[in-house]
Amino acid sequence: MILIRNVFQLKFGKAREAVALVKEAAAIQKRAGANFSARILTDITGPFYTVVLELTVPSLAAFEAEAPRYMGDKDFQANYQKLVPLVESGHREIFTIVE
Repeated sequence: MILIRNVFQLKFGKAREAVALVKEAAAIQKRAGANFSARILTDITGPFYTVVLELTVPSLAAFEAEAPRYMGDKDFQANYQKLVPLVESGHREIFTIVE
């Protein structure tokens, strides 16, 4: 199993709006048939206004096979365009789940 963490560093005061959009994006992924387990996390400590979309996938190959399906979805693309102006920066972390 693979854990993918998409970490978004948001602009000041934009967390509530961004969380709503990330929730919507996760729902769009499911509707598009993506077989990923998703969680949304927000900061308690560390850099302010951080939101993480955490995906658990069977393998990187499975992620690579399914990602184009939901990323090509018109609803996902519209959602992403709303999220982009709220984000200051971001990065992706990918881990192998050992236990």
